[in-house]
Amino acid sequence: MNVIARTQLRWPAWFSYRPEFGVDAVVLMASVYFALCANSAFWRATAATGVLGGMHGAWVAVCVFVAVVAITFLLLGILLNRWTLKPLLTVLLLVSAGAAYFMSHYGVYMDTGMIRNVLQSDTKESRELITGGMLFSVLLYGLLPAALLWRVRLKTRALGRAALLRVGLLLASLVIAGLALLGSYQDVSSLLRNHKEVRHLVTPANYLVSLTRVALDDSASRVRGRTPIGTDARMAARPAGSKPRLLVIVVGETVRAQNWGLNGYARQTTPELARIAPINFPDMTACGSSTEVSVPCMFSPYGRENYNKDRIQGSESLLNVLEYAGIHTLWRDNQTGCKNVCKDLAFESFEHGTDPKFCTAEGCFDEVMLQGLRERIDAKPGDAVVILHQLGNHGPSYYLRYPQRLRRYTPTCETSELGQCSQQQIVNAYDNAVLATDEFLARTIRYLAQDSSRDTAMIYLSDHGESLGENGLYLHGVPYAIAPKTQTRVPMVMWFSPGFSAARGLDLRCLREEAARPASQDNLFHSVLGLMQVNTRVYEKRKDLFAPCQRGATAQG
Repeated sequence: MNVIARTQLRWPAWFSYRPEFGVDAVVLMASVYFALCANSAFWRATAATGVLGGMHGAWVAVCVFVAVVAITFLLLGILLNRWTLKPLLTVLLLVSAGAAYFMSHYGVYMDTGMIRNVLQSDTKESRELITGGMLFSVLLYGLLPAALLWRVRLKTRALGRAALLRVGLLLASLVIAGLALLGSYQDVSSLLRNHKEVRHLVTPANYLVSLTRVALDDSASRVRGRTPIGTDARMAARPAGSKPRLLVIVVGETVRAQNWGLNGYARQTTPELARIAPINFPDMTACGSSTEVSVPCMFSPYGRENYNKDRIQGSESLLNVLEYAGIHTLWRDNQTGCKNVCKDLAFESFEHGTDPKFCTAEGCFDEVMLQGLRERIDAKPGDAVVILHQLGNHGPSYYLRYPQRLRRYTPTCETSELGQCSQQQIVNAYDNAVLATDEFLARTIRYLAQDSSRDTAMIYLSDHGESLGENGLYLHGVPYAIAPKTQTRVPMVMWFSPGFSAARGLDLRCLREEAARPASQDNLFHSVLGLMQVNTRVYEKRKDLFAPCQRGATAQG
């Protein structure tokens, strides 16, 4: 009884225990904690390079660990003080736990592109990524240490003394980081030179630095505004009585070239298109490995060849040039927006559509974008270019991207937590989603073929590809310099009504031969201008895929 009584007396005392530390001590402990518990992806990627092998590698690991702790202390020391320590560090613990989970399980990198993807994700996209595994990780590595943090009592110091101590510690951390890196300079410099991407795995420095850069870039863009391009655009003269032209550009989502049936994939994932036999481009390269990069890039005159993010995002797009030429444009979206490509132009979103024929609580199938399209086009006579931005194969919930009647490849991964599925289950669900894109494109072509009042055409081009578990990578968004071909090789097809190809003098046999050559999203801007016979100084004939295959006509008319 005495033992039990003593235990019962001790428990409340232990539970009420609150350690007391200074702010700088807590910052140091947090820095060590982050280095140990939020950087598993960084340590795995570094070890995979071979730099940590052997006895010498152990010394390198110690130096890198000290440098990571010192750099993290420097960043946290700038952000945290007595008043912001607990609330802001709690946020950092939770965010770092989530970031560490996604980096470890999906192979993503927290660079500026990924941060933009995260910031522009809506509730529906975010909900698909919130899985049981992620919640457990956040609970264990984020919420639990945050709860312990709030038990700590902070020592008080005179403001002046605390400020001097903080400055001294920040300078010391900078010196320690430098000495640690110098201690293994040859190995670390080789690592950062040959594997620059690993710096995007150091948490929380990766997302803090990237977030700062995104904020500064966006602020600068708002100040600068958008630079007009192609204001001299004019349509070439056409014979009297010519029919107006309608070009539909379908921007696909996350379809990769190697799973495209028309490209010779072992599975016929494009049976509907195979019957139609459009012009297929089997060697097409994306401008980026994410929507945030690829979509603005493909509608820009600059592209990957002269890639400059600020220049692309700070300039008007292909749609503006078409409008200057008198061609009406309309962007219909079943995604999270046009990424500024259609800024201040006609735009319709179906992301939260409610049409019961095409929509469920999880979202709408892409066919919803064809509803009411004819009325919108007929409201403005003349030539028109319509963009249909698909939901397509948006992951990780591939099983939600197709109706059950297209569930041909089984068994499928029926969860957004891809780690719970075999790679074959993931591929099966993904391929079923490609079948849905195939059916949507075939339906769009039939829709255009029935329009006798216009000469019609369609171009389909996916924005980027996807990793489905190859080399431990999932989804997309890997920095372009190291992105695998699964994320940068995409399908593209074209279809023309007989009237359109005749009016433009297109030699379709020639175009099929040209389609076998390598092409890229850089070609889209100039090919559309050439196809629609738009004269402007920003047009480059060498990038126009149609230029070599026009009978009795120049590239623009």
